Amino acid sequence: MRTAVVVGAGVAGLAVAGALARGGWQVTLLEAQDRVRADPTALVLWPNGIRALHALGLGGGLEAIATPLRDGGIRRPDGHRLVQPRVATGDRAPVVVHREDLHDALIAGLGDRVEIRTGVRVTRAEPGDRPSVSDGRYTYAADLVVAADGIDSAVRRRVAPESAVVSSGCAAWRAVIPWYRAPELPAEALGGEVLGPGYRFVAASLGDRGASGASTRGGIYWIVTAAGAARPEPPATQLALLRRWLAGWPAPVGELLAATDPGDLLQQDVRELRPLPRSYGFPGGDGGVVLMGDAAHAMPHHLGQGACLAFEDAATLSALVAAARPGEQLRAAVESYSRLRLPRATTVVRQTRRMSAVLRARGRLALRARDAALGAITPRLLGNAASTAADWRPPA
Repeated sequence: MRTAVVVGAGVAGLAVAGALARGGWQVTLLEAQDRVRADPTALVLWPNGIRALHALGLGGGLEAIATPLRDGGIRRPDGHRLVQPRVATGDRAPVVVHREDLHDALIAGLGDRVEIRTGVRVTRAEPGDRPSVSDGRYTYAADLVVAADGIDSAVRRRVAPESAVVSSGCAAWRAVIPWYRAPELPAEALGGEVLGPGYRFVAASLGDRGASGASTRGGIYWIVTAAGAARPEPPATQLALLRRWLAGWPAPVGELLAATDPGDLLQQDVRELRPLPRSYGFPGGDGGVVLMGDAAHAMPHHLGQGACLAFEDAATLSALVAAARPGEQLRAAVESYSRLRLPRATTVVRQTRRMSAVLRARGRLALRARDAALGAITPRLLGNAASTAADWRPPA
């Protein structure tokens, strides 16, 4: 029986644990928190993420929880349109899903070969003669260790100490306003973004109001990105600050912030890895250790590729180890995983950092230059990112 330990029960950990179990592995899933849970917000799945979920055998229920993401273009705070809406069709169309709906689908796909242990905060990892991790009390050894334990990964600190966590220079606030509190808005008001000096606002619909078969946690999702550090104040004060900072911005910004309760608000200090690890696979014993998701390539959220790359990681690893036996075959699969994933992640991270530079523009001259060039730069940049996303295919 092939064995695996997956560290971290976020979307990456859940996805790969279920995929390995369906392939006949016995999996131990370790989670630091007291229970496995998802944030009550949403995320965008681009074509590569959707394709990866299908490769993992999890695409069947996606239509029931996913809403097509409308592109409403980009406006300035005075309402002037900088970028016209673009229409994505076919396999290039992104969708938005509630994280808790996606979490439920991933949990349902685990099966009975996955043993979940909560309250296990891994502090050490050893890729040597027998790959293992430990929380200081117990040691968990297996043929394969998968580090999906996020940007602060203890496993990555052991196997890739050259990669450091740094601030991306911004903070983000997310919320989902349930339909019963959401303002009545025309469909064209959602899906676009407003870009100001150091601020960005994006909103999207999660299903249709009152529609049968839409997301079970439907509503309107919004995200604000602001240059600077996260705020220490309580959520009610943070929400008041957001309303003040974005006062006078075009609809639906004011309407959505007014309909938001402090309990809806989730703040994130946006961080990233610099440099990326030199490798994502570390052979050892009969298999080795691999890095996945934010443990491997944490980046700002500006292109919405974090979860999508994590699902790509899971689909790639599960395909590579499908027929690999512990020993030489599994060690070779670990090396192949790194060869495939590192160039891919490097490309997407580079595109995300270029977008970060566009979004961080501040000051009158910088904003004028950005606005003058945005019509040409952003469609080209987004087009390159969209092509990168749409063209990915899981390994055979």
